[in-house]
Amino acid sequence: MANAVLIARAALVARELSLPAGAVDRTLQLLDGGATVPFIARYRKEATEGLDDAAIQRVSEHAKVVDAREARRASILESVREQGALTPALEQQLRTAATLAQLEDLYLPFKPRRRTRAQAAREKGLEPLARLILAQAPQSPAREQLGKPFLSAGAGSLDEIFAGARDIVAELVAERAEVRADVRQMFSAQGELHVEIARGKKEAPELARYQDHVGRRERASRAPSHRLLAAERGEKEGVLKVTVELPREQVSAQVKRRIVTGRAAAPLARELGFAIEDAIDRLLLPSLESEYRRDLKERADEEAIRVFARNLEALLLSAPIGAKAVLAVDPGLRTGCKVVALDASGEVLEHATIYPHTGRELEAGKAFVELVRKHAPAAVAIGNGTAGRETEAFVRKLGLPKELKIISVSEAGASVYSASGLAREELPALDVSIRGAVSIGRRLQDPLAELVKIDPRSIGVGQYQHDVDQPALAAGLDRVVEMVVNRVGVDLNTASPTLLRSVAGLGPALAKAVVAHRTDRGPFRTRAALREVPRLGARAFEQCAGFLRIRGGDEPLDGSAVHPERYPLVARMAQDLGLPRGTLVGDETQARRIETSRYVDEAAGIGLPTLQDIVAELGKPGRDPRGDFTEAGFDAAITELAHVKPGMTLNGVVTNVAAFGAFVDLGVHQDGLVHVSELAHRFIRDPAEVVKVGDRVRVKVLAVDLPRRRIGLSIKALQEPRD
Repeated sequence: MANAVLIARAALVARELSLPAGAVDRTLQLLDGGATVPFIARYRKEATEGLDDAAIQRVSEHAKVVDAREARRASILESVREQGALTPALEQQLRTAATLAQLEDLYLPFKPRRRTRAQAAREKGLEPLARLILAQAPQSPAREQLGKPFLSAGAGSLDEIFAGARDIVAELVAERAEVRADVRQMFSAQGELHVEIARGKKEAPELARYQDHVGRRERASRAPSHRLLAAERGEKEGVLKVTVELPREQVSAQVKRRIVTGRAAAPLARELGFAIEDAIDRLLLPSLESEYRRDLKERADEEAIRVFARNLEALLLSAPIGAKAVLAVDPGLRTGCKVVALDASGEVLEHATIYPHTGRELEAGKAFVELVRKHAPAAVAIGNGTAGRETEAFVRKLGLPKELKIISVSEAGASVYSASGLAREELPALDVSIRGAVSIGRRLQDPLAELVKIDPRSIGVGQYQHDVDQPALAAGLDRVVEMVVNRVGVDLNTASPTLLRSVAGLGPALAKAVVAHRTDRGPFRTRAALREVPRLGARAFEQCAGFLRIRGGDEPLDGSAVHPERYPLVARMAQDLGLPRGTLVGDETQARRIETSRYVDEAAGIGLPTLQDIVAELGKPGRDPRGDFTEAGFDAAITELAHVKPGMTLNGVVTNVAAFGAFVDLGVHQDGLVHVSELAHRFIRDPAEVVKVGDRVRVKVLAVDLPRRRIGLSIKALQEPRD
């Protein structure tokens, strides 16, 4: 793009996102130059004026919207110009239209179209009569005289002639940009969402899922995304009828204000009135209702994806237990419990199947105790699926060492991973059921490293994920994975190809190349050695190096988030302090002595934000942002839904946060719901203000519906009201 075009594009993006123009301009230059969002957010803060990764992502996405709109604008201008219809006034309107919808409305009269009733009437030569009706002459001959010339031309009977003319008028009215804008605004401001049972479906069994929605009337613009998506799903299944309705009289009055001058002679006024009503019912309302419903669906998708992404981020940032040996159990009743011993790096040492729930409890106990004695794990990870709590109770009765942690681990998605091609590639010698136990144990050791191997849609932290735009969902979740992986950092010498491919600048092909190089030549001793990986060029190295960690390598800074491009700067800092560079790394006391203002170099892009990040890293190199691991602490006596009673106070773990509340795992194989109204003693617009996935919470049981397997919970009932 030419420089002037780039500047104009950046200005549009900045204005429409309400962001600083200079920061947006420099961000777009970096993105256009091949820089990744994580790299820009972490290592180019001076250029972006501190925009975070979410803001940079919005800039990237909105630039594509602007590019598409401007390309469409140019195409429309060219098309109208070729038709010889581009007047100065129309050109001005097209060049200043702020939205794609406005552009399309202006282009509609000139757009190539399929054959319409109006087109058929034009072919009969009825356009002059239509223009006469639309012109609303204050005086005109009688209806018969107006139609006489067309009768003699063989255009049909008098009624057919005027019907054809009205078809043309209706189309002209429906294509008026200002009319469409008015009705579009009415849909936005007044549209009411109606959900009814589809014709002939009153007895449909699948209707039971939608009983809470049937008969609903609400302002469409205020309808929450989960209700919109539920209604859309019901309509797609053929059991619901969904409409967005407007006050018909108000629509008619508004269109007439735009069209009717009030001076037309009676015959013309009557024909015009009929044409306007036809335009509204046949053309305007169906078209703009469909458009508005598409907009509603798009907004509902965006909200659902945002909630899913937020939950996924919290889950991926779950605290790891760390590099410790683990005994992992995938529980089962009849088929037995699959037990796997993992070393501190997640490698499989031994596996076995025990049957504690089929009358062989004594034998199973001896086998389990022997595995604990042999491998000395720091924790036992037990999947929380079928027989999970029963297996946990069995293990707790074995008299194991008190320091051995027994932890319930979510196994959502473990079965999906177990049967995947990736699992077969990683664990080719193990049965599918054993792979599930391995996944459970590894996700306790490092949730992020294991969960990235599973399609996020299988992890269970979203709502209506199968109803939203799938490419948009996949892209949104991929961005979350990339953001979290780069925020946490990746051990270059232990990371799987799946984890490495989310590192900025790598991707699947280079991730595999890195692992192949590591396998062939042994562990990387320095980040600089990455340059030896085939096809990993200077740009990829620049983007990925800061997010890769090497523990105990030849370069102390390689274990930190300090980018290699700043190693000479750290050397200067150490020299000024009279210290060897290696000594400075990890010494908070010495790091605090650094006078950051001395090292500001605007020409080199080194400002206080970069310097402050470097000093923080020098004090605590490679620090993990995920916090310390804590156990859920489920009540040992409450293991199934029948045990849960109103009035109980229980420990739980937040598993999903939706627009209407938070789902909490109580350890009974059925999550309870804390409705948004029960989260706090104040108004909560968004449950994420109060809780996030993975939070340990204390809840009071409000209600239990055993037939429907529903549990109503409250958090605020255990809190003191605030004045």
